Amino acid sequence: MTINGHRLRELATRVGPEDRVLVHGKPVKMPQPIVAILHKPPGYVCTAPGAAAERTIYDLLPSGWPRVVYVGRLDKDSEGLLVMTNDGNLAQRLTHPSGKLPKTYIVTLDREFDFAFVPKMKKGFPIEEGYARMEDVFRTGPRTLKVILTQGLKRQIRQMFSKFGYEVKRLVRVQIGSLPLGTLPAGQHRVLTREEVRRHFPAGAMDKKQKKTGELAHG
Repeated sequence: MTINGHRLRELATRVGPEDRVLVHGKPVKMPQPIVAILHKPPGYVCTAPGAAAERTIYDLLPSGWPRVVYVGRLDKDSEGLLVMTNDGNLAQRLTHPSGKLPKTYIVTLDREFDFAFVPKMKKGFPIEEGYARMEDVFRTGPRTLKVILTQGLKRQIRQMFSKFGYEVKRLVRVQIGSLPLGTLPAGQHRVLTREEVRRHFPAGAMDKKQKKTGELAHG
């Protein structure tokens, strides 16, 4: 195999759509990059196609698409914004812990929330999946809150509110970084333009964050 005229020596080499790949001297057609947003409805699970008997988010996507992965898991009962892509570099950047990509949720509780608990929510405490904390909490209605996280622990929001005796009745992710869900209907998807991807997920800024974190870790 050769990439752009050079023999492949590193198995972990990433290949982009602009690269020329030859196998036994014959060109290999690379899939076109796709970056899309999906409005996940409740009742669908985030798992690989065919891995569960339940309905999965892949049932909502066109059958002719290349293989894509989801960025930012939502549990079965939750809804809202997912990023779907076959761009491995982008998926890695968006999920890397050092990126601290903020995710915004609208949370509806079973009763009015006592804001005296907010300092404890922001300081954090252990849950099943690890040490959980919220970046910020804002009131949007008597029982509805806007919650911002930079973590992605399993069922984090539900467990954190449960710690103080509240039940989450509805949870909707409305934004990842600066990318909003907008008015996209539930169950529908929309492919982002290259300009949208560059604007909402600039590679340079995120790569610098990750590089700096790595330097500190090794320092």
